[in-house]
Amino acid sequence: MRVLRTLEALGAAVMRDGVFLLPETPANRQAVDRLVDYIAMNAGSALALKATPLDAVQHASFRNLFDRPARYEELTKTVESLKVGFGLADPSAISRVLNKQRREFEAIAALDFFPTPAQERAKAALVSAEADVRNLLFPTQAAPGAKTREKFLGRVWATRHPLWADRLASAWLIRRFVDPEATMGWLEKSQACPPVALGFAFDGARFANSGHRVTFEEMLVQLDMERNPALAKIGSIVHFLEARGGNPVPEAAGVQTLLQGALRRSATDDELLGEAEKTFDLLYDAYCEPGKK
Repeated sequence: MRVLRTLEALGAAVMRDGVFLLPETPANRQAVDRLVDYIAMNAGSALALKATPLDAVQHASFRNLFDRPARYEELTKTVESLKVGFGLADPSAISRVLNKQRREFEAIAALDFFPTPAQERAKAALVSAEADVRNLLFPTQAAPGAKTREKFLGRVWATRHPLWADRLASAWLIRRFVDPEATMGWLEKSQACPPVALGFAFDGARFANSGHRVTFEEMLVQLDMERNPALAKIGSIVHFLEARGGNPVPEAAGVQTLLQGALRRSATDDELLGEAEKTFDLLYDAYCEPGKK
């Protein structure tokens, strides 16, 4: 069962019982070689063979086994169907569904070995819907009298090492609610923030700690998002993990453990943010459930 789950996680196509196919890439080769070694260590037998298509027809048949357009089209229809509820349904409920669709898109894209226009259509539908829902939830950037009139879409955002709760949570907040098209930059401690970038979570940054708030909480206040109870709850966890002040938050220990695990398993800063985003997405979904505050 472990072998089958691993092959499924790799996106392998089933040729027949016991025979699986994967595109030839360095990452897939490494994963398959490790799986072969694991099977041998457990008294099993497996062979990793390179299959060369005999002609264009066979090549096309192999490639068709990895087609993802149907999954992208289904996701696009789901996202576009949510537009019916704009202005009628609770924006927080729509946002939760979009967050799940975003995770589904990322899961499909991770195993999309031969991207097609369907991927771009699904991505565009998500970005458009997320922007519309963000405006319903937090009309800060366009509303008269908002605390800031800055334009945040499609910007470069930068923070410094080491990456921990406040910086990771702030980056998640930016990508999920402020700027879905954000490009993230990771600076060394003494490295200056590029002029084109919006800095966050370090001294002198556009968004930084205040006297009694960590950066995540400061962003909620400046962007008129502090009235969202789910984000406020996450803010209390981040505050406790960073400042260890105020009332203890029971969930903080579990979040700390998950972030430590993400730190250990991630080879790059982008991978670390991706792992951390899963934790904050789940927290947001949980705190938005009926009856939770």
